[in-house]
Amino acid sequence: MSAKTQKWVTLGRVSGVFGVKGWLKVRSYTEPQSNLLTFRAWTLRLAGVDRAVDLEDGLNRAGGIVAKLRGVDDPDSARSVVGADIVVERERLPPLGAGDFYWTDLEGCEVRTTAGVVLGCVDRLMSTGANDVLVLQGVPERLIPFVAGPVVKHVDLAERVIVVDWSPDY
Repeated sequence: MSAKTQKWVTLGRVSGVFGVKGWLKVRSYTEPQSNLLTFRAWTLRLAGVDRAVDLEDGLNRAGGIVAKLRGVDDPDSARSVVGADIVVERERLPPLGAGDFYWTDLEGCEVRTTAGVVLGCVDRLMSTGANDVLVLQGVPERLIPFVAGPVVKHVDLAERVIVVDWSPDY
């Protein structure tokens, strides 16, 4: 896959400096949060610039993840990457079982009702605690709970279509 068509997935963000030896506080978007540490090579994306880095060490702590990157050995170097998104190539994510999806794979899918009415395209997903929610592009945004069975009837990633039992009036 060429660099222009490569799909990148944001797995976390550098949120601060931890200590005096270049360690970083990291907010992980993975579930569980410690899954972020299974990726030993990260790309840091900050202000439109990508920087490949290697994870030297990482710890899952009660307050979140702390990580040590190779070559980031002092607080000044660590501060220079605060705010960077941690991204990896989509192809590096582990394969999933049948019926499981990465959120990134659902983004951009067209959402149709069981009657074939197009409701819009998935802009993003969000977690509410009770269940995940599809956020469809448009004004106003349309929110549809991602509940397999009662609401989400079928997901066809090849066709980029999600079929839902949902009223167009909601």
